[in-house]
Amino acid sequence: MTPLNITSYSTALFSTWINIEELGILLDAGDGISSALLQKSRKIKHVFISHADRDHVTGLLQLNQLNGREGFPKIYYPKHCGTFPAFRDFQNKFDPHIKGMEWNELVDQDQIEIRKDIYVQCLRNEHIKAPHDISKSLSFKLFQTKQKLKSEFTHISSKEIKALIDLKGRENIMEKIHTNFLSYSGDTPVDNYEKWDGSEILIHESTFLQDEGDSIIESKGNKHSKINEVLKMASEINIGQLILNHFSSRYKKNEIDNAIKKLCKVYHIKIPVRVIYPGQIHRDILNQPIINEL
Repeated sequence: MTPLNITSYSTALFSTWINIEELGILLDAGDGISSALLQKSRKIKHVFISHADRDHVTGLLQLNQLNGREGFPKIYYPKHCGTFPAFRDFQNKFDPHIKGMEWNELVDQDQIEIRKDIYVQCLRNEHIKAPHDISKSLSFKLFQTKQKLKSEFTHISSKEIKALIDLKGRENIMEKIHTNFLSYSGDTPVDNYEKWDGSEILIHESTFLQDEGDSIIESKGNKHSKINEVLKMASEINIGQLILNHFSSRYKKNEIDNAIKKLCKVYHIKIPVRVIYPGQIHRDILNQPIINEL
């Protein structure tokens, strides 16, 4: 996968959005997208919304008003959230020029093709309590597919390979390789480690640094992750790098840094760890400092 330019903002309760410029993909759509991206917001073709909390959706109003046109952007949302049909119907009346946009329901394990070699897989998460067959909150995994020669044919010449293709067909001598180049947790507690295993880049929420106040807040609402749980998970699975987001605004930068550095030592984290700090727009996050090397 070619290097990605990821612009992001994420502050728990206020706004979260992740823009992958090269792919025209927006993950969640909190306030401030359009003013942060300006004309680049026009490049957004696919918007994947993890759930209906207002800090993940209210940026859609201006984004669609400025950029909505026949077929674009395509909005994808959890099927069992009534917020989205209501939002769509309101905006179609409020901004009638965007009626040609697409709004698409998603459920667990759906796969959406972005281009011939890129697709997005949806995973149900436990942010919002619901029966297992109900999709109210989703995570997303992005995959790239490539054709690779089957191992039993790697020793033969290019001329022999061409002859085999003519004889047996390309599909019989090639295999499709799926690479999970980016995963986005959305809002979720840490649950099944395996869902993120093999991610080259994992963007995972880390709302709480874990103190008494955190426990009180967590008991009253939807479920989120604590930083120690996220880093423990990262130490036990195979991922290429970790980006932490969705911190509570009551934490200062140095508090977040100190907590992460301490836990990286506890769990022997060797992969690069970066942070989307609350209240800050991060441009090209993959080229920003690695916190566990500071």
